[in-house]
Amino acid sequence: MCLEQPESFSIDKEVEIEMEDVFEEALIDIDNDDAKNPLAGVEYVGDLYAYYRKMEVYSCVSPNYMEQQSEINGNMRGVLIDWIIEVHDKFELKEETLFLTVHLLDRFLDKQVVGKNKLQLVGLVAFLIAGKYEEILPPLVQELVIISYETYTKKDVIEMEKLMLNTLQYNMSFPTAYVFMRRFLKATQADKKLEELSFFLIELCLVEYEMLKNSPSFMAAAAIYTAQCTLYGVKEWSTTCEWHTGYSEESLMKCVKLIVRYHEKAKTGGLIGVHNKYNASKFGYVAKVEPAYFLVQDS
Repeated sequence: MCLEQPESFSIDKEVEIEMEDVFEEALIDIDNDDAKNPLAGVEYVGDLYAYYRKMEVYSCVSPNYMEQQSEINGNMRGVLIDWIIEVHDKFELKEETLFLTVHLLDRFLDKQVVGKNKLQLVGLVAFLIAGKYEEILPPLVQELVIISYETYTKKDVIEMEKLMLNTLQYNMSFPTAYVFMRRFLKATQADKKLEELSFFLIELCLVEYEMLKNSPSFMAAAAIYTAQCTLYGVKEWSTTCEWHTGYSEESLMKCVKLIVRYHEKAKTGGLIGVHNKYNASKFGYVAKVEPAYFLVQDS
């Protein structure tokens, strides 16, 4: 018997290497473990997120809406959201409530001119409405009056609530970055630390007015990619991540570099609400993680 392989099979090694690469980069079925869980809705999740991607286009506000505001600006918006993040943490409400609050705030300011003496009131009312939409036990109007140091009355809150709801035509159902964060984190097979760092980074982005130019799904993908790079010290974006997010590593890089800059100034900048929130044991002290400087070295 001849022990030598025929010439026709001499390229097996090279083919095997290529096939191994294909195998390693094969798409992971991220819903497989939930196939028997009726609450996961595996049968519908693909259609649901396809719908979210269509709807997010209609939920985006003008990235230049502050130009129509005569008394407030992007920096004042940032101060307000930084404060809302602290208030939200003290109330121990769901993450969905925070993201919806910022979403309602921006949509309202995109349509309504607001004086600087009413900006905090707008933030409080957005927080109230989001709480009513997402929470079992939302904040009470009187509690919001108290945390504003009684700058506003109960009547002020109720009147602004009516105005905001009418301005937004009672439409609260647009997808925020939160829903995409949950799906994309599942695609990365994230552990607790990656999840917490990802939310730390995207909350830093909530404060930044310039990030309004990006869609919620794009921001979620960029924050998670940055978190992966930050934790693991290498650029990491699998075929599964690209498939489920719809964004390539290259398309995210410009935004990612900005996120690294936000991370860098999180502790020493003027707005430290997000840093203080995540510099706590319940979030694994992820605010102490060093930024991924290697991502901006070629800037």
